[in-house]
Amino acid sequence: MSSPPLHRDHLRKAMIAARKQLPASTVSAWSAAIVRHLLKVLPQPPGRCIAFCWPIHHEPDVRAALAAWQQQGSLAALPVVTAPAQPLAFRAWTPDTRLEPDRYGIPTPAEGSWVQPDVLLLPLNAFDAAGYRLGYGGGFFDRTLASLDPRPLAIGVGFELNRVDSIQPETHDQPLDWIATEAGCFRPC
Repeated sequence: MSSPPLHRDHLRKAMIAARKQLPASTVSAWSAAIVRHLLKVLPQPPGRCIAFCWPIHHEPDVRAALAAWQQQGSLAALPVVTAPAQPLAFRAWTPDTRLEPDRYGIPTPAEGSWVQPDVLLLPLNAFDAAGYRLGYGGGFFDRTLASLDPRPLAIGVGFELNRVDSIQPETHDQPLDWIATEAGCFRPC
């Protein structure tokens, strides 16, 4: 995968900076709204395993949705970077799972069973109505979505302040099936 174009790198930095300026109370309230929308649209997610991302840099915290789905028998999982420029792997997660920071400082399960998600909740640094997302630039989620068979239901989770007209997707970018924000859940156009 080639390095990201400068306009995407600039957009990424601007969107992360905007999100980081949100007060913690706003992040919490908007995260709670996203959880409500997710549980309304997916009271029982398809499949058994739902992967999510540990919230960093004021990303939405959807752990309450995972807790509700776990009470119904779903398995939660977190992504693990196993090697640079490779698809992610996933380990089962519960609130009791021991987490350690990975090479990017993101808490990940230090041990546990490897699982394949049926649903994948992805963070959005920027997103557009066509269902494309801008992540952190490593391409991990695009490689992962392209490699998993069957492909999990991909749901972007972010805040409306990170909505843009277009992220100017490239050929490797994988579109999302749904996007969830504090304003609701929608299917891309």
